[in-house]
Amino acid sequence: MDLIETAGRWTAAWRDRDPAAVADAVAEFADPDTPEPVGGPDLVAHVEAVLTRFPDLVLDFAAPADAGDTAVLTWTLTATHRAAYLGVPGIGGTATVVGADVLTVVDGEVRVRRHFDRVALAASLGQSAKFVPSRDDLREYGVSARTPSGKTAHPGVLAFTYLDFRDDVEGPEIDLLSTEVVKSLRPSRGFLGFASFEMGGRKYTLTAFDRPESLRAVHGKPHQRALRKFFRGDLCTGAYTSVWTLDRASVHVRCADCGEMVDVSAGRTCSCGTTPTAGPLF
Repeated sequence: MDLIETAGRWTAAWRDRDPAAVADAVAEFADPDTPEPVGGPDLVAHVEAVLTRFPDLVLDFAAPADAGDTAVLTWTLTATHRAAYLGVPGIGGTATVVGADVLTVVDGEVRVRRHFDRVALAASLGQSAKFVPSRDDLREYGVSARTPSGKTAHPGVLAFTYLDFRDDVEGPEIDLLSTEVVKSLRPSRGFLGFASFEMGGRKYTLTAFDRPESLRAVHGKPHQRALRKFFRGDLCTGAYTSVWTLDRASVHVRCADCGEMVDVSAGRTCSCGTTPTAGPLF
């Protein structure tokens, strides 16, 4: 078998972004996104999924390094990110990463192992990696985010929700919808802040307002679009919504001068005469 000729057909198929030609060129393929090697129709489906995420994908291949029964193709990927990948929503960023395809002949068939750094690819999209355990005997871990307003008023009401999502495609879609809702809330007078938390297959949101009447700001067009997707568009497998009014609240701040802890919510002043200032709650 002419491995270099196969390498030529392999690189041409990727340059043409042709899933069928990719699958015809080799017997088996594996990369960091395949749980096990794939070939034939499964390889076609895998390439189609790659091109859904990165429809204008360009792999700039270097000339193959030939070692008899093994050939190595190094490449640079450049692509526009258009669909969820690694939990990152596709919002049009440019992905770049370098990698290598190792082609080997086994029992007269060509097998390919693609190597690249998914963390580096995510970093090119402006994502930073945080490594945490999924769970231990006591806790389940996840990620969180907040949208501050800069306002120091205490919330009079909290809107607390959670959404159950299916997978790494649906999760980022929820994130995009949530972002649009929060953008619509930020200009409203009573909005104080927003926080979100994700653990497992559930996304939680906590939104603070100064008083119950300010909740009307939630009913803008972005929120209406999200509701339509939930009730009519098969988005999510379940949800919880609630509104919580304030029972009590206190804020303590340590004095930077003497170290005394002061209840600033009660208007107290530290014994050294300094009045510590609390920052925004969210």
